[in-house]
Amino acid sequence: MADIRIIYVGRKPVHVYVAAVLHAMQGGERNIEIVARGNAMQRAIDTAEICRRRNGHLASMLPPEVNVLGVEIGSEEVQREDRTSMVSVVRISIEGIGEMAARDEE
Repeated sequence: MADIRIIYVGRKPVHVYVAAVLHAMQGGERNIEIVARGNAMQRAIDTAEICRRRNGHLASMLPPEVNVLGVEIGSEEVQREDRTSMVSVVRISIEGIGEMAARDEE
């Protein structure tokens, strides 16, 4: 089984994470896990949906078929400055199937 590339989603705009998925798939990695905690979970879901629907300029360069293999939700214990707290986490596994257009080499 191939290694899974993990992309952590944080506070940056969604298109940054779509570009990260595109870059990973152009590099030959077709199994990707999008991971986010707390308030970033919405951006992770948006990223997966944009990739799945191939919506927008960046996503249109993804493989012809992008499937969501599974969604896992849970919570993790996070160490803060003076305490530990539980934070919700989502892990979305996606897979790109098919040939991609060759990227322009400069």
